[in-house]
Amino acid sequence: METHDCVIAPPARALLPVAGTSMSFPVRRIYCIGRNYVAHVREMGGDETRDPPIFFQKPADSIVLDGAEIPYPPMTRNYHFELELVVAIKTGGRDIPVADALDHIYGYGIGLDMTRRDLQMDLGKSGLPWEAGKAFDNSCPCGPIHPVERVGHVLEGSIRLTVDGEARQDSDLGLMIWKVPEIVANLSKYFTLEPGDIILTGTPAGVGPVTPGNELVGSIDKLGTLRVRISS
Repeated sequence: METHDCVIAPPARALLPVAGTSMSFPVRRIYCIGRNYVAHVREMGGDETRDPPIFFQKPADSIVLDGAEIPYPPMTRNYHFELELVVAIKTGGRDIPVADALDHIYGYGIGLDMTRRDLQMDLGKSGLPWEAGKAFDNSCPCGPIHPVERVGHVLEGSIRLTVDGEARQDSDLGLMIWKVPEIVANLSKYFTLEPGDIILTGTPAGVGPVTPGNELVGSIDKLGTLRVRISS
C-alpha cells in the first residue's frame, strides 16, 4: 500500500544497523525465550528441569539503539535488566529441523530484555499475560547485527553486563539450556519465522534493578558492546 493510500502516516519500521556497513537489518518481530540458563532459573525460584522453552514477544517499536538514554518507565518500582544474545533471521520457515537451523540465521547481536519485574511477577502469579511487564516502550535496547559471514556462529563465549562499571551478570553462552539451533527449531513449531525476525535467547543469572542515572554496558564475545543509560 502506498503512503498516500493510508488514512494516517504509516509507522516507521524498526531498523538495526549492520556492523561494519552502511546497511540496516529491518525488524519484523521480536521473539524472546525465558528461563534459558540454569542459574537464572534458580534465582527466579523455578524448576531446573529442561522443560519446553517459554516464548513471548515484544513489539518491534520497543527497540532502542546503542548509546540511547532510556526513560525510567511508569507503573513500576522494580525495573530490571536482562542481557541476552540476539539472533537475526534471514530465511524463514515452519518446523525447521535443528540440523538446518543455523542456515536460517543472518547474524548476531546484543540485546537487553528490560523488565518491569514487579508487574511481571504479579501478573504471573495471577495467571495473566506478561505484556505489561515485558512489552512496554523502550523495553528492547539492541546493538548492531554482526553477519555470520564475519563473526561465524556465536554459540559460546562470554556474556557480561556491568552497571556503573560493576559486574552484575557474567556467564557463558555455552551454558544455555536450549541452544541456538534448538531455539530456532522450537520457535518455528509455534510461529512461521520470516526474514527480519529477531530472537532474544534468554539471560544468565545476576538480573537486578536499575535506577535513573545508571549506565548499563553489555558485552558478548565477538559482538562488541551495547551501552545505554537510564534517565528519570
